[in-house]
Formats: sequence, structure tokens, C-alpha cells
Amino acid sequence: MDKQGKLYLVPTPIGNLEDMTFRAVRILKEVELVLAEDTRTSSKLLSHYNIQNKLSSHHKFNEHKTVETISSQIESGISVALISDAGTPGISDPGFLLVRTCIEKGIEIECLPGATALIPALVVSGLPTDKFVFEGFLPVKKGRQKQIQELETETRTIVFYESPHRLVKTLDQLSQVLGGNRNCCVCRELTKLHEEIFRGALVEAKEHFLQKTVKGEIVIVVEGMGKKKRFKNNFI
Repeated sequence: MDKQGKLYLVPTPIGNLEDMTFRAVRILKEVELVLAEDTRTSSKLLSHYNIQNKLSSHHKFNEHKTVETISSQIESGISVALISDAGTPGISDPGFLLVRTCIEKGIEIECLPGATALIPALVVSGLPTDKFVFEGFLPVKKGRQKQIQELETETRTIVFYESPHRLVKTLDQLSQVLGGNRNCCVCRELTKLHEEIFRGALVEAKEHFLQKTVKGEIVIVVEGMGKKKRFKNNFI
């Protein structure tokens, strides 16, 4: 039987290039093809680590069209690494469709541990970490309010990703539905030079970010319903 290839899911730094693992660098050098969400962004990362390998685009706008071709290439014996612009592939980034297709075809998959914004934000928030729910990005328009309303009675810690230009709107909507006094932690630009971590009530977070121009990647962590301990407003 001919040798079958393998799919590697390789996390990349969310900001600080020192967060790339030795294993990740080795895999990206050894595979025959690297799939990148944005080849321009990934080219800079690969160049930094002196990784000279073939890059091909795999993003949310073409993944439905390319997933069959890629999985067939792996079946034929090619080893492929999938990376996103930042973090772990498949977590609010392309990857799920390719993973599912490879599983259906019996292709071996190996996911490396590594960078993601979700876990550092949760841990640094000071909110309970034993049970949590990850909501990813809220819908931009349709279904947005409904999704927030469904979380009103959620007792677990809730984690969202958000873009900077929708942050204040999201904090306002969360305040209206969950209650302005609900504790939260807003993490901006994690691992980067201008990292900011704000802890306080939802209404306080809204006022804080309303006073400034918000840039960078955002993670919002909100306490579940029924928690009693209050945060002292603080940010770093």
C-alpha cells in the first residue's frame, strides 16, 4: 500500500514571535506544503524562522473549493501543515472543514499545542476557569441580539472574540442584556508591546474603551450569572 501523507495543524504566535515552538518550526520545515490563511502574513513568519517552503492559500473564502483537492493530495502521500494568521487553526479560523474531510477519508491528523488568545485571556481574567463557554465572534448583524439573550442565564464564564471597531457596541449590548454590573475582563493585544487588560463591570469597560481609539485583537471574558464577588476596577 502506498504511503499516505499527514495533516499537521500548527499554531502560530498571536503577536509575540517568541511564542513559536521548536516543534512547530521543525514541522513547517519538514512538510511538503504549508497552507496559510494569508500568504503575505505567513511569509513574514516563515522568513523570520528561515523556513523556506511552498505556501498555498487556504482561507474562509476558498476552503469549500480547495478542501477536496488538498485532502486528495494528502491521500497521495504529501504531508501538509495548516496555519492561520495567528493562533491555532480551526479556532475562529479556517481548519474545521479540512479536518472533518481528512477524518472522513481516514487521513492521519496531528495537532500541535501552541498559541491561542482564548486560554491566556481566560486565565488572566480572574474569573472562574473550571467551567467556561467559548462563543467566538458574535454575528455582525443577524442573530447577534438573540445569541446574547440566550447567554443571560449562563452560569459558566463566557468568552468572546471581538474586533476593535465593534468592542464598545458589544460591551453596551452585553450590559443591557446581562446587566451592567456583571464582571468582565477585556484583553487587548495579548502578548504584544501594547497589551492591555481591563477588569471591571461591563458598564465600566464600555466607558473605558469609549474614551480611546481601540486597536488590535480583543478577547472579552464575562462572569456567569449568579457570581457574587465584585471586581475592583483596574487595568494594566
